[in-house]
Amino acid sequence: MTGLDDSKVRLFFAVVPDAATRERIADAAASLPLESEARLVPRNNYHMTLAFVGEVAAPQIQSLQQIGGAQRTTAFALRFESYEYWPKPEVVVAASRTIPPPMEQLWQQLHRDLAEQQWVLDAKRLRPHVTLARKVPQAPVLQAMSSFEWLVRDFCLMRSDTSGPQPAYTVVDTWSLLDNREKA
Repeated sequence: MTGLDDSKVRLFFAVVPDAATRERIADAAASLPLESEARLVPRNNYHMTLAFVGEVAAPQIQSLQQIGGAQRTTAFALRFESYEYWPKPEVVVAASRTIPPPMEQLWQQLHRDLAEQQWVLDAKRLRPHVTLARKVPQAPVLQAMSSFEWLVRDFCLMRSDTSGPQPAYTVVDTWSLLDNREKA
């Protein structure tokens, strides 16, 4: 169980970029005109959340791993083409304006499977994005973003540790998405 003890942990399903995509995200973040109080998200924390589960006791993790392992969706590509400022969480994100059908399928099926197992989720709509900066108290003047593509080949169950000065995310389990030539 990757070193998780019996205490509760915060878990979520997400996709994590490969090294090349991580660099493109970092380039997009470096281009932001941020005030001094804003904080860039560390490169190793880049991810895109699919379903935030919340506090989970160690014995329940196996149920989440079974849900993750049951997903049958093909790999997909996302194009990130714009910056957005979100005032309530005070963040700047790189956003994708289109949702590929396999991503929508994965998101919907994860949420259905979690609901069937009595996991209560905040049923927000899917908004593909990667958080680039936090603690941005007012909207910066955002330039046009150099778009980049992210080929998503797998997804993860991740642990969130918010006890330190920066959140730390660790992968609990990973599942490959189907090759586009395989049947979903």
